[in-house]
Amino acid sequence: MEIKRIGSQPSGKGPAEYFTGTVRIDPLNSPPEPARVAMALVTFEPGARTAWHTHPLGQTLIVTAGCGWVQRQGGQREEIKPGDVVYFEPNEKHWHGASATTAMSHIAIQERLNGSPVDWMEHVTDIQYNG
Repeated sequence: MEIKRIGSQPSGKGPAEYFTGTVRIDPLNSPPEPARVAMALVTFEPGARTAWHTHPLGQTLIVTAGCGWVQRQGGQREEIKPGDVVYFEPNEKHWHGASATTAMSHIAIQERLNGSPVDWMEHVTDIQYNG
């Protein structure tokens, strides 16, 4: 058994290579193999978002605060709020982040395949973001 105490894992900044705007990533759990599930609390300031990306085994988001947007390739941008749960299918190209005026936090849950939980792609343009 392992208990990760609050404050025992440092917050990190979402790298500009994969995010637009100010993003904070607070790791929650990433156990060693053979476990594959990793979880983090991700907070996006207004206007901040991920780049387009996929997850080899899918991703679940649990919105905990604020108001945000999600979009899958070819779909409409959708609003998300606290209590909403979003599931992206394996290899479904998508992005997520805060709305233009309100910060948003979610717990992101994804599994690693061959050591990686995500495949990053191009940044979401302002035109795509603003829908």
